[in-house]
Amino acid sequence: MGISMDAFFAKWKSSGKSSVLESIVGKDFLPRGSGIVTRRPLVLQLHKIDGDREYAEFMHLPRKRFTDFALVRKEIQDETDRETGRTKHISPVPIHLSIYSPNVVNLTLIDLPGLTKVAVEGQPDGIVADIENMVRSYIEKPNCIILAISPANQDLATSDAIKISREVDPKGERTFGVLTKIDLMDKGTDAVDILEGKAFRLQYPWIGVVNRSQADINKNVDMIAARRREREYFANTPEYKHLAHRMGSEYLGKVMSKHLEQVIKSRIPGIQSLINKSIAEIEGELSRLGKPIAADAGGKLYSIMEICRIFDQIYKEHLDGVRPGGEKVYNVFDTQLPAALKRLQFDKQLSMENVRKLITEADGYQPHLIAPEQGYRRLIESSLVSIRGPAEASVDAVNMLLILGFQSLFFISAT
Repeated sequence: MGISMDAFFAKWKSSGKSSVLESIVGKDFLPRGSGIVTRRPLVLQLHKIDGDREYAEFMHLPRKRFTDFALVRKEIQDETDRETGRTKHISPVPIHLSIYSPNVVNLTLIDLPGLTKVAVEGQPDGIVADIENMVRSYIEKPNCIILAISPANQDLATSDAIKISREVDPKGERTFGVLTKIDLMDKGTDAVDILEGKAFRLQYPWIGVVNRSQADINKNVDMIAARRREREYFANTPEYKHLAHRMGSEYLGKVMSKHLEQVIKSRIPGIQSLINKSIAEIEGELSRLGKPIAADAGGKLYSIMEICRIFDQIYKEHLDGVRPGGEKVYNVFDTQLPAALKRLQFDKQLSMENVRKLITEADGYQPHLIAPEQGYRRLIESSLVSIRGPAEASVDAVNMLLILGFQSLFFISAT
């Protein structure tokens, strides 16, 4: 069973989608820019490994490892362009990327194109519906966990991410809300009510994150320093100090991984039942197919001879009446052939006049001390010619019955 964490985001320039994903991974590797940057689904599999080496692999480039994550970003852009061209179009064909690192949790994320309300220049008119349909095709799956990211400096009441997540997950059983840009809110305002669950309440508490600023990105500030600043922000800001233990991108990654583990545990009984059912079906099929055939020539010959012996025995049982089918052969000789013989004109063939004529023609007009052998032979031969047609028809009928019985028996044996 594949259980994935699907991240989807409203099409807001300041939502911080890329920064959240990069914070969870701890690497700067996603394309950035204005407009729709993510134009194909990105299936991102995180694998926690031992050691210090960190590398990435693409499914479409097997056996090639990327240790420079700037090249990972370039390959995502290039692979997107290979499918969509250098346009602003989107494609539902996913890019599969695996990242191996000691600094990640075992997790699968699916990055989808952001929701948008209008098509801009260079985009097809139907792109708004296409993106929403693509997003829905992922988040409607019951095994999918929705990561709805919204910026704190925007009105959540207009959040497309929250709106669509409530439509597909009305009970909020698999929706996690992430609030970004908390540090950019207007002075005198805060997001405490949302983070404490008093406003826009979700089943799971909102998680606030503070991403790198554009200046930090331009300066290539690494993720370790960014995470440290994030922890310091929540720990030192009076409004959020009491929530600091469950804020930040590191906590978000751990929550996602823990929830995934719980989901998997809850599905294990169903998976075991499905596996046991599949095993029983396969074992039944193997039983019908019979024993495995030996690999050596002697074993193969023995198997063939054994199959032929069993086949011959079953075939005889059908003909001898032990199994059904032999009665059809019996019916040919007991019913069909006698009926055909009765329709022959033997009264004319064996009349005294015809018998006298055949004997006279064969032996001449002479007294006989013994039976006229040539005459009787001619009489018998002429009678055999008469019954040849019905006899051959009976043989053909039996032959057809044997062939049909053979084919049926062979089919049963083969299946």
